[in-house]
Amino acid sequence: MAYRYDSDLQFLGSIKSEDLNDLVYCLTHDKDGNTRFTEELTTSTEYKAYHPDHHQYWELIAAEIQCFGANTFATIFRGGKGVEYKEVLMDVCDKMKVNYNKGSSAEKIEGNLLMKILSDSLEKMSPEDLKNLAEATGIKNTNNINPEMMASVFQAVFRAGGFKSYQLTLIIVNAVLKALIGRGFSLAANATLTRTMAILTGPIGWVITGLWTAIDIAGAAYRVTIPAVIQVAALRQQHLYGRLAEEVNFS
Repeated sequence: MAYRYDSDLQFLGSIKSEDLNDLVYCLTHDKDGNTRFTEELTTSTEYKAYHPDHHQYWELIAAEIQCFGANTFATIFRGGKGVEYKEVLMDVCDKMKVNYNKGSSAEKIEGNLLMKILSDSLEKMSPEDLKNLAEATGIKNTNNINPEMMASVFQAVFRAGGFKSYQLTLIIVNAVLKALIGRGFSLAANATLTRTMAILTGPIGWVITGLWTAIDIAGAAYRVTIPAVIQVAALRQQHLYGRLAEEVNFS
């Protein structure tokens, strides 16, 4: 397993070890807490020497993502190197039927992915939950609120970027990871987003669980790449906007 230089993953070298915990866990363990048979990270010399100081071997963490995203035989022919992150990201988006522009940045495509998850979840929410969600996000007029209106609000948040987008990313990622690996995103524990999280966790969980049951055995790698890509999206937002996260606008 060797790291292929990847401009979309280089930022991981700036992430603190404690904030890499969830990503490493996802790459090395399944939802039941068992070590994955296909992972190579925990067998590496660096991991054994420095764990849990993940920052010391962040390139191996990035390489694990790249290799999970590559066909096994293709990886062999590439000299043990996987594919670039953006290819992994687009593959996940294709699997989840996300509309995106291949020429867009990884951050933009990650936003498309998270928005697809959120939009599908809004469709499953009751009118009462939608109203509560609107109030939690600061919308004054909640009369006749519907999934399309809320989707438009959240779409605007993603387009605007910045710390609001970061906060919304945390909310979505926290719910997704609870459904996929049985534990929420630890970064979210530091954000005062509890009410909005509580409202969205159920509907997002239903959407993700439905997707999970639809993934066949042949697509087992998606059980790693989907949560890994979603966590990378959250870490990227933290890297870009985390210092502004104290200015929370969600409740």
